[in-house]
Amino acid sequence: METSLMLALIAFVALVCQWLAWRSNLPAILFLLLAGLLAGPVSGVLDPDMMFGDLLFPLVSVCVAIILFEGSLTLDLAEIRSQRTVVRRLITLGALVTWVIVTCATHWLFALEWSISVLFGALTVVTGPTVIMPMLRTVRPRAELGNILRWEGILIDPIGALLVVVVYEFIAAQNQAAGVGSGLLAFVEILLSGTVLGLACGWLTGVALARRWLPEYLQNLAVLAAVLLAFTVANHLAHESGLLAVTLMGMWLANQKHLRLAEILHFKENLTLLLISGLFILLAARLDMTAVSQLGWAPLILLAVMQFIARPLTIWLSAIGSDLNWKDKALLAWIAPRGIVAAAVSALFAIKLQHQGVDGAALLVPLTFCVIFGTVVFQSATARPVARWLGVVEPPANGILFMGANPIARAIASELTKQNVRVLLADSSYDNIQRARMAGLPVFYGSPMSDYASDRLDLAGLGKLMALSPDNHLNTVACMHFRDEFGFERVFALHSKVLAQKESGTNNQRHKTKHHSAAEQRGLPLFDAELSYGKFASLLSQGAELKTTRLTDTFDFAAFKAQNADRSYWLLAITPEGKVRMKVADQELCPESGWRLISLCKPET
Repeated sequence: METSLMLALIAFVALVCQWLAWRSNLPAILFLLLAGLLAGPVSGVLDPDMMFGDLLFPLVSVCVAIILFEGSLTLDLAEIRSQRTVVRRLITLGALVTWVIVTCATHWLFALEWSISVLFGALTVVTGPTVIMPMLRTVRPRAELGNILRWEGILIDPIGALLVVVVYEFIAAQNQAAGVGSGLLAFVEILLSGTVLGLACGWLTGVALARRWLPEYLQNLAVLAAVLLAFTVANHLAHESGLLAVTLMGMWLANQKHLRLAEILHFKENLTLLLISGLFILLAARLDMTAVSQLGWAPLILLAVMQFIARPLTIWLSAIGSDLNWKDKALLAWIAPRGIVAAAVSALFAIKLQHQGVDGAALLVPLTFCVIFGTVVFQSATARPVARWLGVVEPPANGILFMGANPIARAIASELTKQNVRVLLADSSYDNIQRARMAGLPVFYGSPMSDYASDRLDLAGLGKLMALSPDNHLNTVACMHFRDEFGFERVFALHSKVLAQKESGTNNQRHKTKHHSAAEQRGLPLFDAELSYGKFASLLSQGAELKTTRLTDTFDFAAFKAQNADRSYWLLAITPEGKVRMKVADQELCPESGWRLISLCKPET
């Protein structure tokens, strides 16, 4: 089969796997690994070595570098300030504990030489963003725990690669009677090369972005080129130091508060999704099932040691003196899947050691893939139920963030609170905030679009935005700001009287179209076109109230409309599962039996 056709099929299969993961609420890694096995060792349709030849491992290395940079670009030090000690211990003391335990277990279970066992122990230290990120999206642990796992996964990748290189250099030096000096020299070279180049490229890229040396349409390409340059030059100076370089480069950029990285991060996230999907399929297709079957039951014992001895001990030692409770520690101890970096590095060094005639080197790849498959499959299938049982998951994102704490926002939020829907009202008016507090509503004093809010606004359990400010421009800014966070279909705005008249077709307002923001920027229009902010506020001031009505089989939506045609405006609905559905102007929504409708009842005349 032609290479171009095979690449197209890989992309299509990756899309199908991601879609199945979305529909089933299971990690995409499970479907990607299964697809790779079916396409490779089972059917023989896909042969990555024949397809790419000598370009396979350079391609995998570059893709891993891009994935690692995208992950490190999210490492804002403010997120982990309270648990910085735990993360530092995980990537130092914890890595050492895992290394020692896995090394000993490998030596005793598989009768490998100590040198190969030590190398394999270093390989299994890494977890990595390629497996942690998709799993966190499914498990959805508390933000604090998710940040710890994300930081550990990203920072441990270059550290694990560094350990593997040092051990490999030591083995090669022993074979050449060069002593341990070669290994120590390689360690220093990797640290110097990766650190200097990573920080230098990060600083230069930050300066170029801050001083607007590049137009916006070239910034994504420029950052991608800088990442590839830093990775390849660092690897040229010191083998396998490129991962350290791109990690430090991403962390440097992420912590420069004056840089606008949202567009770059969005581009890198899309690119990373494609690369992760393709890499898992390709590397799974390379697996030799015969070599795996020859290992017998010993890999299962090794997996049990890693899951129930090495990882819990690592977490316990790393969390000493922290404010993490036993439930937090239990979830952290449960999640530590191995991913792309372990697979790629094991394949690379296994080939080198086999060429040097080192005994046991041929077992590195099948043993590494057993660990990857075992940890990914077991933890993907069990992490979500374990997290829910422990009670450390974020609440479902059914809640609503209100832009504004004015009378309209307070009335809607109060009625939603009665229906057990989480709400949060944000406003820069202290008078509005004070009145909302007196009504018993949770509030955030300040603009939800501010830098202050980005560090302190807790969005856990919130999945929609209702922009209810009397200022249309402020509503538009809020919708644009939270569109990436919640999604375009989950940001809504109540417009002023002028805008509502314009959208309903009033002739004397049509010429003012040029003075309003584009429809795709200002959020979905709430409620009826004739129910503007001014009319809503006027009705409330005249004594209108919000009421909740439950639909039944005998009193359905048609009956509700017939009964309340001239008496009320229905605003939103709550499904039996607790999901909030907004009434959007000019869109049909047909509530069903069991739904609760919240409506604005006009005052009695």
